[in-house]
Amino acid sequence: MSTATTTDPQHHILIVGAGLGGLMLGASLERCNIPYTIFERASTVKPLGSALSVGGQIMPVFEQLGLYEKYVDMAKPFTMSTDIRESGESLPALDLKVAEDMCGYSGYIVARPLLYDLLLSQIPKHKILFNKRVLTISEKEEKVTIQTSDNFIYEGGILVGADGAYSAVRQRLYDVLKKEGKLPKSDQEDLPFNCTCLVGQTEPLDVDKFPQLKDPKHPFINTLGDNKPFTNSEWGPHAAQTMCDQTRDFPIPFGNGKLTLGDMYDMTPKDQISKVMLEEKIFKTWYHGRTVLLGDACHKLHPSGGQGAITAMHDAIALANLIYALPTNTSKDIEHAFEEYKAERLPPVIEAAKGSQLLSLLLNRGFLGTLALLFLKYMPRWLWLKFVEGIVANRPTLGFLSEVENKGSKPASVSPSTEKARKVYNKSVSAAAAV
Repeated sequence: MSTATTTDPQHHILIVGAGLGGLMLGASLERCNIPYTIFERASTVKPLGSALSVGGQIMPVFEQLGLYEKYVDMAKPFTMSTDIRESGESLPALDLKVAEDMCGYSGYIVARPLLYDLLLSQIPKHKILFNKRVLTISEKEEKVTIQTSDNFIYEGGILVGADGAYSAVRQRLYDVLKKEGKLPKSDQEDLPFNCTCLVGQTEPLDVDKFPQLKDPKHPFINTLGDNKPFTNSEWGPHAAQTMCDQTRDFPIPFGNGKLTLGDMYDMTPKDQISKVMLEEKIFKTWYHGRTVLLGDACHKLHPSGGQGAITAMHDAIALANLIYALPTNTSKDIEHAFEEYKAERLPPVIEAAKGSQLLSLLLNRGFLGTLALLFLKYMPRWLWLKFVEGIVANRPTLGFLSEVENKGSKPASVSPSTEKARKVYNKSVSAAAAV
């Protein structure tokens, strides 16, 4: 068995999971010179899934990290969302331009691999280790230790579980708490889900064959099926192909108006199509001792609201701020920082979950779906504006980097972690200037 440690493990951050949340945390810590290592169980990360909605809520941090222009170049703006029935009937559109007016940045759709590579470019290669599946976690003598499947042991001051909805870090942590009788009953239950779906991304489309891509309103279009129950309980590539075969004839309002999902499947690499579950759950236990969770590991949101990636990256930003502002590396101060982290992040996560659940009702084929569509059709504009304002107000930034001027009509809500890090940063700058 081999041991890998730093000269001072108390200052080292162990991040398990090289998803968007883990990479954002690493990129943030890189900018304030806090030592860290990212551990990824896969041999290489191949970001599967649909494109992501990542817009104004994260743009101020992209500006701080010098990534804003690169991101805009690779993403596509969208200013409205609309639903179309399988019959071709258009439903009321949602005006997303108001979000841009409020926060000063457009909403964007980005290919998952492109965003992943953008964040990965901020991490030095030697700070991310692949083929590192976590087997055990232990904590003693003011440090946390993990053992990986290749029989290496790593020590650090803080362990961050950023390893997704089926987090190994969460499972190991919860096993310990359950034995001690400290794990809430709801955290012992499986992740609930009520549907599965296919996700993937086509090769780049020809804008002449798909003129909708030239629409200056940049619409995001959903097509709602008319009572089509597709069932498939298997998993793996064969199961994904079976679902593709079942849904090939579903019409979509693109191209010449006669295209189907089958045309999209044919333009998508087979290894880029996967079958996923749409789980939803906000866990009660986010931390214990020197271990803390972020992103899907502690709150899995329905993707309809497009908030999963945003909330994970916001978690990382708040956590980076609080780690930077730690007065000492004692277990007492670390657990207090984790308490502040959850207190700040839980309310916006709950609001994001509510918004995602509301939008997911539009996809419901039953009575609730009908009610949701009626509500959308007759919803007063002031209520929509209030809903959007609640979402875009949460725009935390990194307190140890240069501040970004507010560009929108609505100021961002106060982020306690940003303010705390800013205070420590300003104090250190003043001390350096005095010398």
